[in-house]
Amino acid sequence: MNAPLRADLLELTPEALTALANAGFVKRAQKDVAANVLPRLETEPDGTVRAEFDDGARTRLPPGRTLRDAACTCAASGMCRHRVMLVLAYQQRHGTASAPAVDASTAAAPPTESGGAWSPAHFDDAAVSASVATSVLEQAARLAASRPVVAVQPWQGPAAPPTARLPMCTVRFFSRSSLVHARCDCQQGSGCAHVVVALWAFRAAGDLPAGGDETMVEVPPRAGTGQAGAGTDGGSGTAAAPAQLQSPEALRLREALDAVLLSLWLDGSAQPTMALAARFEALRAQAQALGWRWVDDGIAELWLLLQSLQARSSRHDPLRLLAVAAELWARPRAAVHAEAVAADRTGAARPALHASQILGTGVKGEVALDHIKLVSLGAALWSDAAAEGANVLFADPDTQTVTVLERQWPRGEGAGGPAQALAGRRVAGFPLRQIATGQVITKTATRRANGLIDITAGARQTGVMPLSPAAWDELAPPLRQASVPALRERLRAALPDFVQPRQAATGAASGASGALHVVALEGGMQVQDCEWDAAEQLLHARIVDAQHEDAGPALHLALPHRAAAPGAVDALARALAGEWGPLRAVAGPVALRGGEAVMQPLALLTQQRAVVPQIEPPAAQPLALRTCADVPTPLQALLDETLQSLAQWLRQGLRHQPGGLDARAQSQARQLRQGGLDRSAELLESLGEHLRSADRAPLLAALSTLALLLQAQSGG
Repeated sequence: MNAPLRADLLELTPEALTALANAGFVKRAQKDVAANVLPRLETEPDGTVRAEFDDGARTRLPPGRTLRDAACTCAASGMCRHRVMLVLAYQQRHGTASAPAVDASTAAAPPTESGGAWSPAHFDDAAVSASVATSVLEQAARLAASRPVVAVQPWQGPAAPPTARLPMCTVRFFSRSSLVHARCDCQQGSGCAHVVVALWAFRAAGDLPAGGDETMVEVPPRAGTGQAGAGTDGGSGTAAAPAQLQSPEALRLREALDAVLLSLWLDGSAQPTMALAARFEALRAQAQALGWRWVDDGIAELWLLLQSLQARSSRHDPLRLLAVAAELWARPRAAVHAEAVAADRTGAARPALHASQILGTGVKGEVALDHIKLVSLGAALWSDAAAEGANVLFADPDTQTVTVLERQWPRGEGAGGPAQALAGRRVAGFPLRQIATGQVITKTATRRANGLIDITAGARQTGVMPLSPAAWDELAPPLRQASVPALRERLRAALPDFVQPRQAATGAASGASGALHVVALEGGMQVQDCEWDAAEQLLHARIVDAQHEDAGPALHLALPHRAAAPGAVDALARALAGEWGPLRAVAGPVALRGGEAVMQPLALLTQQRAVVPQIEPPAAQPLALRTCADVPTPLQALLDETLQSLAQWLRQGLRHQPGGLDARAQSQARQLRQGGLDRSAELLESLGEHLRSADRAPLLAALSTLALLLQAQSGG
């Protein structure tokens, strides 16, 4: 009798094995296969594969088990090379052989041709029940009861399997024949509730074209589960977003939030924070009770910006404060609008946005991560009178997830200057400079929904390797863009911040507003106009495609000098001058300004090494002086001037403006109207009337809407 064929093992690609085990074991096993150093294999009648190695190790992998559940007699306490070798040897034996009978217990055949496009939606309830425990199904039902919004990415090819991005973690489906090989980046790794919710998300998405774009799907509650209970890292224990939007609790929160925002506009963000502390604490408690994660996160950032202003911290950014205040006004209203659109939709049409996605309903707590590799994308340092800190930005090459590691210390003296003392601070047992310029491999990480990550120090649990020149090659779109034109198109197509999930890598954590991106710079790219603007204390440079003059606008790099990182400007100038070889890639927050992509670089990869400017020690570097600044277009200058006026009003308070505020607003409105910005002009013209009115709600609406319009138009 022929032994059944383990189709699930034949489907595991090298990328899948790397995710299920690690790159080191896979590379070593591939070398052994190439050298024909193979174990002796035997397949039992039930489909169990046994391998016996020359070193005496014996490995056994039954059907319905993933690699980490395989039994091995070697001394390794966890994953080992023998388990990976068993799979590769099995593939070597059966890859070209005629196929015997397929083991029915591991093959729920999809309705597509083997090796072609497929979707996890083909796994039925029986396959799910056979792969996970009943308690896991119950936990998944609790997660689904909060209607989480999941981004599902259909099959892209053998190296890019179907992927689901849940609010707290990412699930990839590596086998069309067995659900046990689905890989979640949570600590459990496989067979967890996140895998089940991800599968339900693919079912809810329906038919998705292979190679298509990522689709946002709201996972419906499972029949008979009722309301969510006190779940784990995704269950909020609250009603779904649609029921919340018009509830008394939701209306009270929106009213209280508007009152605080109006107070800031009238009395100024520079007012003592002591008078606001209790109000902000109450706002956060209300948002947390409703499970509105992104509203709570926005309130927390607004409070941080207010405190940074009082402490005269380098983290404070007036325009970022304006953006967050406008976002907090707009986000609940956008959720109401999204729910109205969803209620009016007909047929099978799916709304582009979901209320629960905008509010962050059901996103709660933090999740412990499995064995993970984090590739540094740079660091941002900050300081104020009482404290100093650093934010290190990372990307996970497996899931393309961006995370931020935050650390803060009391301000202290340090030999070699404050920046060098800060770079020497210990983070997870390693100097900050080593973490910021390295690749971290750890088993002790936890991650929050907004991307904040924490790594605890533990012997043999965390390791750091230097950031190699090829470290970012594994990153993929949309995080890594292959060209500046592609980057600009990505930024133009992005949804407004007030409807997107909040990410710590945007804003204060990175030291600049804008989405974090990596841009490849090889293939004829060269640096032009690297100049120092002494008036603005900014180093400007442009990177252009020298081989294609018609390729469009350049990538504009703009790095401000900050006392917390006195060597950053010189380090960037040295890297741009080619001291460490030609540039390969640059990473940092980037935003459109008048149609041009403007980035504050946090890290650069050259042919010789990685350069993280804010960690580099000061080293004098001659800089070409910028004798004439870029002249923005009249429209861009008008937008900038109006935004700066709004930021100043928000800081000082409308009640404390010198006389003639209405006249100045009317004058600015006339200029906006002459520039073709009629809606913005109309909003600005209405401020005087709203200020004189007893009902101040229209004033807040006009100011917030105006800020959002100007920000969108400034991006071009």
